[in-house]
This record gives sequence, C-alpha cells and structure tokens, in this order.
Amino acid sequence: MPKTQKKRASSNGSSATPYSKSTSSTNTTNSVFKMNTDLGQHVLKNPGVAQAIVDKAGLKPTDTVLEIGPGTGNLTIRILERAARCVAIEMDPRMAAEVTKRVMGTPLQKKLDVLVGDAVKAPFPHFDVCISNTPYQISSPLTFKLLAMSPAPRACILMFQREFAMRLFARPGDKLYSRLSVNAQMWAHITHVMKVGKNNFKPPPAVESNVVRIVPKVPRPQISYEEWDGLLRVCFVRKNKTLRSGFLGTTSVMEMLEGNYRTFCATNNIVLDDGPVDEGAGKDDEGMMDVEQDAADADDQDDWDGIMDVDDDAELPDFFKKERDRKAKPQQEGLSQKRRRRGKVGELVRAKIVRVLEEATELADKRARLCDEGDFLKLLYEFNNEGIHFA
Repeated sequence: MPKTQKKRASSNGSSATPYSKSTSSTNTTNSVFKMNTDLGQHVLKNPGVAQAIVDKAGLKPTDTVLEIGPGTGNLTIRILERAARCVAIEMDPRMAAEVTKRVMGTPLQKKLDVLVGDAVKAPFPHFDVCISNTPYQISSPLTFKLLAMSPAPRACILMFQREFAMRLFARPGDKLYSRLSVNAQMWAHITHVMKVGKNNFKPPPAVESNVVRIVPKVPRPQISYEEWDGLLRVCFVRKNKTLRSGFLGTTSVMEMLEGNYRTFCATNNIVLDDGPVDEGAGKDDEGMMDVEQDAADADDQDDWDGIMDVDDDAELPDFFKKERDRKAKPQQEGLSQKRRRRGKVGELVRAKIVRVLEEATELADKRARLCDEGDFLKLLYEFNNEGIHFA
C-alpha cells in the first residue's frame, strides 16, 4: 500500500493553514510603524545626506543639540556621536519609543532626552545648535520661534520644502522674494546648504527639499517685530505694484493707519481736529485722487482683507490673527459713502504718507519686490517720525 506523502513546510516556516498569517512579525511591524504623512513623517533614509547635515552643523563636543522630529533616529545617532547631549522633541509616541530603543543599552543612551509633544507649543530648553528634518506644515512657525529665542542658538540646520527654503534666502528681484524673505533676513544670516531629492525619504514626499543654515544675528536688531512685520504686510500687499499704490490705493490700509495714528495721538496727548473736510478745500486736486483711489480699491479689496498677506498665513503670529479677524468684519453698508466723506484726520494721515514716500525716502515709485532691507528700514524710521505706526 503506497505511503501518504506529507506536506512539507515552506522554507520560511509558514504553513498552508489560514492561521499562519497571524504569526507574521513582519506584517505587524509594518502596521505599527506606518508613517503618518498628516504629521509630515517622511524619514530621511539616505545615510550620506544625514551625515552631511550633521557635518554642516559644525558641532562641538560640548554642544547641546535640539532636534525637532527625530523620527526613527537616523540623524539622532550621528548627533549623539558628535555632541555632549541631544534633546529630541517628537510628537508621535511611536517614534519617540523607537528612537529611545535605538540607543538603549549603549553609551549614547545617557546623552539623549526625548520629549513627546508639539515643538511649536512646547517650551524649548537651552541649546547651542538646532538640527531638524522639519515637518513641512510647521516650517514657518518653527523658524520664527527659533529666531525669537533668547539667548539665540549658534546655528540652525533645517530641512524645508524647496519653495519655502528658497523664499528664506531669496534676494530683491528674485521671483520668490517676499515678506518672508525680508522678515527672516532681518533677524538672521541665511545660506543654502544642499538640495535633497524626494527619493531620499521614506515614504517619498510630493515635493523636493532643501537644507538651509540659519545663524541668528547677535546682538539682535533693536526693532519691534510687530512694527517691522506690520510695515512689510502693507508693502507686500501687492509686491509688483508701487509703494504709492500699496499705501494710498488700498482703503483698508488707510483705515488701519488712521486708526493707529489716532491711538498714537491719544497716548501722547495730541489734540486732533476730527471734523469733516471742507467741501471746497482741495477740490481740484483731491477730487481726482479720490476717484483714482476708488478705482484702485475695487481691485485691491479681493487681495487684502486688512493686514493679511494670503500666501504667508502659516507664519501669522497670534496677535496678527486676532487683528485680521477683527478687520475682516467691517460693516460693508455705507462703505463707499465713508470713502467719499473723508475727515480731516484722514487727510492729515494721507499727507504724512505722501510726504514719507515722495520726499523723505523717494520710494513712492519703487516696488516692494525690488526694495532691500535698507529701504524698508528707512520707511519704518520716517513713518515713525511722522507718528504713523503699524502695530
């Protein structure tokens, strides 16, 4: 009688029964560490790129390094080999456990502190250098939080989405030159380090990346951030238009500056004549200006809703968000009538703006995209001398 042939188990140890899949450790691992791209989880897998980033940081054996988003620790291990201590802030507890496990039982373990939380909201400890494969959705708030640190870090080596990175170090006249460029370059020296292709990440992001080096200026420029940023928001309402058009051709800008001037006068006990403008005064020259302004207003109202630059909303500080929300609710009823019934205070503010743009700075016909840091500083100085403020 022939013998019944027994089924041999496959070489990988799995059987033909449907229950065999439940014992597969590979599938379990993959499901646990599936990357959450909503949190910007794109792990840098190229060891050469990771090493180059750490090399560019110029770490010293005594440095404390802040790492934002360590992921699985590919950058962290290289940082720990060079620095005295690394503080890693990770939002995903799974990743925090993974990077902790990588150094467990090694001499590097006591040099690593992993904090679970949101890097934008969590307070930063003292550190010398920041290195980050930055989640793209927090690029702007993280950048300005680092620039606001006191004492300032020695350097920050940050990986960003390519367009955002190029805007950081763009120069006047460049296509990507924007309010972000001027704002960041006021507080820091920014240089390009390297390009990083999307295939160097797992999973690959939809866009290419760049690494930049940010060195905060020491001492910090003695300028109010709110004033500086407020001026830039007005100038970059439409960066391809002249500054004259940006200031005098946008009703919401004039209303904001008039309100700020009233506050300045009230604070400094300056008495204002708040009556209406005489009908016959300046009829020949001002009448034409009002007509031209109304035409410009019709075009600009869709581009600016108060103090908001549309493409830079991500970096908007809380105080500007509140002001934007307040400005976004003007009563539309009787708006055109309000434009035509200009008061003496409004005319005074208009005259001051014209004097600054045409006489004091001679920048009335220049476009914001062509102005450099010196031009904006000159504008801010002259406007403040006239009692006009932007915060």
